[in-house]
Formats: sequence, C-alpha cells, structure tokens
Amino acid sequence: MTQLLLASQSSGRAAMLRAAGLSFETTAAHVDEEALTASLVAAGQTARNIADALAEAKAVKISSRLPGVTVIGADTTLALDDGSMLTKPVDPEEAADHLRRMAGTRHRLFSAAVAARAGAPVWRAVGEARLWMRPLPDAFIADYVARHWDSIRWTVGCYEIEGAGVQLFDRVEGDPWTIIGMPMLPLMAWLRATGLAPA
Repeated sequence: MTQLLLASQSSGRAAMLRAAGLSFETTAAHVDEEALTASLVAAGQTARNIADALAEAKAVKISSRLPGVTVIGADTTLALDDGSMLTKPVDPEEAADHLRRMAGTRHRLFSAAVAARAGAPVWRAVGEARLWMRPLPDAFIADYVARHWDSIRWTVGCYEIEGAGVQLFDRVEGDPWTIIGMPMLPLMAWLRATGLAPA
C-alpha cells in the first residue's frame, strides 16, 4: 500500500493532490458527519473548529487500522455572517434555498486538513476564505441548480468555483485551494518536511 492515503472521495481534493504530483490512494472514511456536526454545534463550536474536528475524525478512523500509512482527512464548513452554518443540500430545493440565503451577502469557508498516523493526529491546518456572492435572480438560481445538481450536491456551498460556480461571485479573498476544499500550501510544506512529497 502507498504511504499516503486521502480519507475522502471528494473529486476536487483528489484532483488537487494529483495535480501536485503526489502518489496516494483514496478511501471513504464513513464518518457520520451529520451527527458529529450536530453535537459540535450543540456544544457551541465554531465553523472553523467543526471543520477541524471532522477532518480529524476521518483521518483518525482510517489511520487506526492502517499502521505505517499517513492518512489525510479533510473537511469544509460554511458560515454565514449571521453566524449560522450551511451544510450540503439534501435536494435541489434546499440547494436553491441555500443560494437564495447567500445571494448578495458574504460568507466564509473553512477548509481543514489533518494528518494522522496509527490512530492519532500528527499535523493539522485550517484555511479560511471569504466570498461575496452577487445578487442572484430566482430564474438564474433555478437554472443553475437544474444544470449542475449532480456536482453541487456534494458541496457545502452548492458551487464548484473552479467550474460554473465562478459565475456566482463578485469577489473572493483567500487561496483557491481552500475554496475547493483543502489548505494545500501548508499541507505541501508538511509533506515535503516529512519526506512524503519531493523537497
């Protein structure tokens, strides 16, 4: 087995690692994200800390049964300016509702990555990006969701900014990797330092 494993089936995260020239395998962590998120929200945790905790749960779960493998867990959370969080939409109607709530406002994305070995975290980083979504007419939202539901259903913000999702925004602050789903620059620095990526 490879020395590096991504505990995610996110095509965006895998594409980032592949484009960086890394050799790795992927697997689903099968963590109950909904239940864990609910308990963390009830405990008063911030969106940033929830992203970190979810990433850790994925990495730790997989690495505990794969000694000798470094497992990267990752997760992204989205916080509106009123402090509420949005999760992945369950159906097109909820996706449209999320987009209506974000339209004309700013939101923040937190993308966390945690590396674990032998069931314990050994490294972590959380990136933050701020995005200003332009006002969106209802007809645009309906057409956008209908055209892109198969891909946006897996995303916390109902968009893939590297694709048609770029049409939704007036302005963004933050690196593109954080927006796609992983803080790549600190992750690559750590992988180089540990010999898992070319120095």
